[in-house]
Amino acid sequence: MPRLNFGAFLAPHHPIGEHPMLQFRRDLDLVEHLDKLGYEEFWCGEHHSSGWEMIGSPEMFLAAAGERSKRIKLATGVISLPYHHPFNVAQRMVQLDHMTGGRAIFGSGPGALASDAHTLGIDPMLLRDRQDEAIGIIRRLFRGERVTARSDWFELQDAALQLLPLQEEMPCAVASQISPSGMTLAGKHGIGIISIGSLSEEGLNALPTQWGFAEAAAAKHGQTVDRKNWRVLLSWHIAETRDKARAEARDGLLRHHNEYITATLQRPGARAFTTPDEAVDKTAFAPGAVATIGTPDDLVERIKSVLDVSGGFGTVVGFVHDWANPENTMRSWDMVARYVVPEINGYMSGLRQSREFVAKNREYFNRAREAVMAKITENEAAAAALAVTKSPLLPASSSNVPDLDQARARLEAR
Repeated sequence: MPRLNFGAFLAPHHPIGEHPMLQFRRDLDLVEHLDKLGYEEFWCGEHHSSGWEMIGSPEMFLAAAGERSKRIKLATGVISLPYHHPFNVAQRMVQLDHMTGGRAIFGSGPGALASDAHTLGIDPMLLRDRQDEAIGIIRRLFRGERVTARSDWFELQDAALQLLPLQEEMPCAVASQISPSGMTLAGKHGIGIISIGSLSEEGLNALPTQWGFAEAAAAKHGQTVDRKNWRVLLSWHIAETRDKARAEARDGLLRHHNEYITATLQRPGARAFTTPDEAVDKTAFAPGAVATIGTPDDLVERIKSVLDVSGGFGTVVGFVHDWANPENTMRSWDMVARYVVPEINGYMSGLRQSREFVAKNREYFNRAREAVMAKITENEAAAAALAVTKSPLLPASSSNVPDLDQARARLEAR
């Protein structure tokens, strides 16, 4: 099975009440933590309203994150293209790519919050067509073309970037929910996808159909799409036991759902939970629940299930939330890196095979013990010391350590 990449997606959904400066710094701490743990990607989105999501410029945040990290890819998740002139987006992404040493991923969307579009006076019916138009222009600029274009919302005259991306080809991706528009757009332009609708049961079940939209659009426009460039978003909180994970996530999950999802966004069908336990049960344990609140083994099972349902993808992206406190959130990401990533990607298989071989083939290695015993018995001082050696629980890890009781018996019998 192909190796699965792991990443994180920061909206961020921070509860109102904490100092914004400290929130920004804590988010940067998280990027640094994920980089050290070996995660491949970090995604950061653009929002201008709702109170809970306060990063207005993902490029600015990721430039700061680039100074705090070494290897993790830094992705705009997403830039809302209808809100910006395409030339300015292209320039900012190129600068980000250079400032981060070629680690930028250009992720775009039409804009997730209707309140953002309202603030900017943009008709929501225009958003997806404008995103499509902007992607085409931006990718031409990335390739070094000189572009003249006139639209009802932007104009370019002999426009060319004076600096091209540091990467030979900057990775590009579009956000996709349940409608076919995101996948169709990815297929039309032959670029990657990040499926954010998989946080719901409907979105998860739609994944196989969604990929079909991308393939059909790619074939229509003479492009190709590759599952390795497909990212699927999941939500989790992991601890040593299920009970511990529940205890850590329950209160923050209740507040996130009741105050943000239900009261602020007023998402259709969302109902407030009455208790923290109900929040956990219905989010992670009820029929159709797609979040994972539990142990590393629970998340391994979930990821394998989604891989099976979807037919395969290249990167699983964890949704960053404030269900748990900062310390337990960091611990959750640490446990995923230590236990889930190696299990999913088979990093432990060779180690387990080696252990089994050593444990089951003792007849091959007993002669080494005999060699150690021979050296002890031929030396009078060593033989005398053996007589008063009491514990077989030596600190040495060598498998050549002889059976001390048996060795003493053999010496006494001589």
